[in-house]
Amino acid sequence: MKNFISVNDIGPWRDAVREALEIKADRFAHQHLGRNRTLLMIFFNSSLRTRLSTQKAAMNLGMNVMVLDVNQGAWKLETERGVIMDGDKAEHLLEAIPVMGSYCDMIGVRSFAGLTDRDADYEERVIQQFIRYSGRPVFSMEAATRHPLQSFADLITIEEHKPVERPKVVLTWAPHPKALPQAVANSFSEWMNVTDYDFVITHPHGYELDPSFVGNARVEYDQRKAFEGAHFIYAKNWSAYRSPNYGKVLSTDRSWTVDTEKMNLTDNAYFMHCLPVRRGMIVTDEVIESPRSLVIPEAANREISAQTVMKRILESL
Repeated sequence: MKNFISVNDIGPWRDAVREALEIKADRFAHQHLGRNRTLLMIFFNSSLRTRLSTQKAAMNLGMNVMVLDVNQGAWKLETERGVIMDGDKAEHLLEAIPVMGSYCDMIGVRSFAGLTDRDADYEERVIQQFIRYSGRPVFSMEAATRHPLQSFADLITIEEHKPVERPKVVLTWAPHPKALPQAVANSFSEWMNVTDYDFVITHPHGYELDPSFVGNARVEYDQRKAFEGAHFIYAKNWSAYRSPNYGKVLSTDRSWTVDTEKMNLTDNAYFMHCLPVRRGMIVTDEVIESPRSLVIPEAANREISAQTVMKRILESL
């Protein structure tokens, strides 16, 4: 594996999950791969699980790790070409990227959508520049349109807990006070679509995702109907994708909050969320604290998804 930005880079999904579970059973079996290798983690946005899980995964592989928080520990970076740099940005990404690459063997990048220019976001300009100019393997720690390490961890978690061979998995929109990217929803949909699961997406009108990510999923505008018979409920907010409302909050309708009454419509479903989660908006306390909540095992599997990806990249060096 050279780079990792989507499910298309992971190969057959069953093989990837099988390898991930083998790594989970013995996390330190491949330390020789990372000896004298350095991972550089670059954060344009805040992080908790991604930073800790990815750093721990790299350490499991014997790697040295450097972390750069662009907004707090470096010059402000200009990302657009053709600009006159007479503002507060002292360095251009086109010089910074090859410099960063000269100090490491692998780069992880985290950069969110701006939610103002859909074309720019969906072209993934930041991470694509790292792939083009760093001279190093690059993996996404969340980008404008996808969060593949999270989705890989979600898939591992579902495979560990599924009560039937072909579970019904529902991605449900839920309210949030701020505009959030579509990245987690896009990525989760993309990963679910490579499986043979019964996959349903439910959301209010106006929150339709990019059709290329929706794929073969069934779209249901009635949340209660979508929940019927489900084995997994994955809750997530996202802002509008369609123009002219791209990046906007169209609704904070609390009737879409995941609560016990709705979970009772399911087939004793597990609750999932990528975290952090707004309690009382996305989900009630009773649901997220119930024995059927997988948010902690799901977060723990972020270490495993990251380690599997980095192991494969190290094997290709």
